[in-house]
Amino acid sequence: MVQKLDTLIETASQTAGPYVHIGLMPTYAGNGDSFDAEVGTDPITGEVQGEIIEIVGSVYDGTGWALRDVLIESWQCDANGAFPGQDGADSNFTGFCRFAADADTGEFTLRTVKPGAYAGPGGAESAPHISMWIVSRGINIGLNTRVYFSDCDNSRDPLLSRIEQAPRVDTLIASKTGEGKYRFDIRLQGQGETVFLDV
Repeated sequence: MVQKLDTLIETASQTAGPYVHIGLMPTYAGNGDSFDAEVGTDPITGEVQGEIIEIVGSVYDGTGWALRDVLIESWQCDANGAFPGQDGADSNFTGFCRFAADADTGEFTLRTVKPGAYAGPGGAESAPHISMWIVSRGINIGLNTRVYFSDCDNSRDPLLSRIEQAPRVDTLIASKTGEGKYRFDIRLQGQGETVFLDV
């Protein structure tokens, strides 16, 4: 006889707390002997095509405090607009990176390849961007956003053009601060709140 499953209820949602680092970045959490090397901390595995860039930023809460226990994952295409596994994709670039904010300053650094534009569903060309997933204490469900670049043509990007409150588009644009260097801050609430995506 099949057991009825009507006595169990859904577990309440919990914040990520400090445990997300223990599971995803054990070295960061102080468990340096867990693996020979931390998984996913560098998307570059050899000599890559395109420009290597560095994006620096912080994740701020509603009071303006930089979160010091935030963990971020990024996904992107390579410099030619190809994703890993596609024909012609750069074999020395994984397209994935996992990184954490500095425990003292709350600042994160992503060293990666500047992505190219690519054609999405229906043939619409997406401007160069990086997708980010953010988790931290106080965040019940990981937040998704994107990073676009101030020195690229973003005018025809299909996602950016769908944001009704046009001034909020700026919350997805990384500012160029130097050669191959960008600044991208994420604000969870309040003035300048970053656009988050329901994906």
